[in-house]
Amino acid sequence: MIGLQHFLILAAVLFCIGLYGALTRRNAIVILISIELMLNAVNILMVAFSRYVTPAALTGQVFAIFIMVVAAAEVAVGLAIIISIYRNRETLDVHKIDLMKW
Repeated sequence: MIGLQHFLILAAVLFCIGLYGALTRRNAIVILISIELMLNAVNILMVAFSRYVTPAALTGQVFAIFIMVVAAAEVAVGLAIIISIYRNRETLDVHKIDLMKW
């Protein structure tokens, strides 16, 4: 029987992997993917808590769908910014991108 603890452990592992990727990588696309991984860990928690705490209500699933919509918009805008930066600077290294500096 899979319990709530299993989902908590899975979500914590996914979130930690995403956090590690976002903090240690230098490639902007890998950082964007790591952020998406963290959002998916939150989605797992939303659905798991909704299933085990209030099984009759669908609030966790609704919030998970809302997070997916926001994540899709974030990816679209993020990729557009990354493509624009790559066209101007020809690099995706976040330490070499200094567009906001004078």
